[in-house]
Amino acid sequence: MDKNKFMKEALKEAKKAYDKKEIPVGAVIVKDNKIIARGYNRKEEKNDTTKHAEIIAIQKASKKLNSWRLIDCEMYVTLEPCSMCAGALIQSRIKKVYIGTMDEKTGACGSVLNLLEDYNFNHKVEVEKNVMQNECENILKQFFKELRKNK
Repeated sequence: MDKNKFMKEALKEAKKAYDKKEIPVGAVIVKDNKIIARGYNRKEEKNDTTKHAEIIAIQKASKKLNSWRLIDCEMYVTLEPCSMCAGALIQSRIKKVYIGTMDEKTGACGSVLNLLEDYNFNHKVEVEKNVMQNECENILKQFFKELRKNK
């Protein structure tokens, strides 16, 4: 199992968001070593607060598996999930999440709070942090640098 291979795919999704002037976050969901779902941020495009990469990927995976329970699935996401997305990881029974870079402002998997490890929910999601951290950090830094420049 190659963590970097799947994180690179999540980064491709983040690039799609970047090209659409969305905060560049991408996610892929993997089951049996195959990508079954992809998502990227679409909040601006859809005018919908809930259109985060993770939520979109979870919805697609659930549709593909015809179940809300994503048992034995893993998510690779370029930015630490927020509280909404961390909650969705727990609710969907994702086995493990691989995080590219941490989010010191809204992260809910260890930065601001830790929904996945500090509370006793009915399901535990395993976490691995800082997978391809530099690449995941750089796309965000570049995006916000351009955003400030164009204001």
